[in-house]
Amino acid sequence: MILTQVVGVKETNLRRELAILTVLGGDEAVEDGGLGVVRIADLIGREKSQVSRTLKTLAESGFVDRDTETLQYRLGWRFFALAARAGEQRLLSAAPGLLKRLVENVGETAHLSVLQGVEVLTVLSKSPPHAVKADGWAGRTVPIYCTSSGRALLFDHDHEALLRLLSGVEFRELRPGTIRNIEELEDSIALARERGYALVDEEFEFGLVGAAAPVRDFKGELVAALNVSAPKFRLGGRLEGAGREVKKAADELSALLGWSSGPGDASGVS
Repeated sequence: MILTQVVGVKETNLRRELAILTVLGGDEAVEDGGLGVVRIADLIGREKSQVSRTLKTLAESGFVDRDTETLQYRLGWRFFALAARAGEQRLLSAAPGLLKRLVENVGETAHLSVLQGVEVLTVLSKSPPHAVKADGWAGRTVPIYCTSSGRALLFDHDHEALLRLLSGVEFRELRPGTIRNIEELEDSIALARERGYALVDEEFEFGLVGAAAPVRDFKGELVAALNVSAPKFRLGGRLEGAGREVKKAADELSALLGWSSGPGDASGVS
């Protein structure tokens, strides 16, 4: 009997903690920069004293923070740290299926890439059974300034951010159409941002074209890029369509990570 009562109390406390975390992650808390104890108690239908004790425990664990001026509570650093780790796992578990579907829809090689310093690192790659194809470069890095994935990964960089990131990068002219400086790169990113996807035509390698779109996490932060790449003779004439397919897949992956798009969200600059 005693054990049953103890378990029941723990379950009640857990439900109350989860309810508090849920409302602190809701629209009202985000818009107002937090919620007070009374408002939280009203929203979850609990007594103020119970909510206050639970908030104190959550704050001690780092799951919520209390603003010293407004006395309002908001989600804390530990909650976001755990969410970020979960997001990384979700990204790697959900991406293979979307890459496979992207390969089926476009008929070309698809990649999941992330930003690593000033280069693009491909972490996953899926290829169709073509005799001639763009290699699946999982584990390899490529320049950020002349690849479609690189530009998609830079969607949220404004001029100052690009200067900070690429101040020591040499813009080598790998091909006649390769971006030559930060100003040209910024213009190219702005155009890609308007479309929602980036296109590259033989800038990195002769005969190779690509399309890429950004992937965002639950906070709206850009965490990866999806792209397709292939020989120009096969994909060049339908590159715009491939870009739209990539964006569709990237948005779906972002949704799986908890991102909810709104007007202008996909084209904002941090």
